[in-house]
Amino acid sequence: MRNFAAADRMTNMMERFGMEEGEALEHSLLNRSVETAQKRVEQHRYRQRKYVLDFDDVMNNQREVVYGYRNEVLTSEDPRELLYELIEKVIPEKVDFYMNQRDEGASDILELIGWVNTTFPLRLQKEEVKFEEKTSEEVTAYLLENVKKAYELKVAHENPQMLDDMERQIILVGIDRQWQQHLYNMDSLRDGISLRAQGQKDPLVEYKNEAYKLFEELMANIEEESLGNLFRSTTNLEAYEQLLQNLPMELGGSAPSPGQVAQRNMSVSTSVPDETRVDKPELKINLPKRRPTVKVGRNDLCPCGSGEKFKSCCGKEE
Repeated sequence: MRNFAAADRMTNMMERFGMEEGEALEHSLLNRSVETAQKRVEQHRYRQRKYVLDFDDVMNNQREVVYGYRNEVLTSEDPRELLYELIEKVIPEKVDFYMNQRDEGASDILELIGWVNTTFPLRLQKEEVKFEEKTSEEVTAYLLENVKKAYELKVAHENPQMLDDMERQIILVGIDRQWQQHLYNMDSLRDGISLRAQGQKDPLVEYKNEAYKLFEELMANIEEESLGNLFRSTTNLEAYEQLLQNLPMELGGSAPSPGQVAQRNMSVSTSVPDETRVDKPELKINLPKRRPTVKVGRNDLCPCGSGEKFKSCCGKEE
C-alpha cells in the first residue's frame, strides 16, 4: 500500500480513522484502494517478467540458428558439400576485403597471401601469383581452384570409411568452440547493459544491437575456424605421418619423426592397415618450424648433458 497506493492520501485517511501502526487494513472504505494497489503490483511484476523474456528471446533466436546449422551438419549426407560452401563463401569475402575495402580502397596483397598461406597449404609467393595484376574475380577463382585441388589431394590419403565423420567433425569443432565463447560474451554483455539507461538509452534496444554484432562475429569465427581445421585434421595418424615424411620441409629443415608428428595439432579418428597405404598423389604443404615440446630457459642446464647453461651450449646457435 505504501508503494503502489496514494501514500499521502492513505496516510491521512488512516490517521483520521484512528488506525495505528501494524493494524490490519480492514475498513470498508479502504477496499477499493487495496484492490487498486494489488492491480498495480501485478502490472509491475508482469512488466518485469516480460522485460526478462524479451532479453531471453534474443538469445533463443541465436540458439535456434546455431543449433539448426549444427543439426544440418550432423544429418547431411555429403558434409564435403558444406565444406565447399564455406570455402566458396569465405574466400571471396577475404579477397574483397584485402583487395578493395581495406584502408579505404588500398589493396593489401601481402596480407591476403599471408592469410591464404596460414589457412591453406598453398605456399603462395607474391612474385609467382602476381595478384596485383589481376581482378578480384580472377584472384577468387584462382584460390578456389587451388584450395579444392589441395583438399582433394589430401583426401586421397584418408580412410574412406571415416572421411565423412572427419569432415563433419571439422565443422562441429568450430561450432562448439565458438558457441561456448559466444555464451560467455553474451553473459558479459547482459551484466553491463543496464548501465546504458544512465545515458538515456533503452537497455533492451542496446542489447539487441550489440547481440547482433556479436552474432555476426560468431558466425565469421565459426567459418574461420572450420577452414583452419580443414588441413589440420586426419582420419588416421599413420597414413598422415607417411604423407608428412614425403613433403618438402621448406622451414622445417628435415622430415619430422613419428613422435614429433604425433604432437602436431590434428584430429585423429582411427588407423588403417598397412596394405591400405598405397602410392597417392603428392601433396605439398608448407610446414612451419615448431618449438620443442618443453621450452628450455636460457639459464637452465642444457638438456644435452654437458653441465653448462643452455645459453652457453646448444642455445648459443639460437
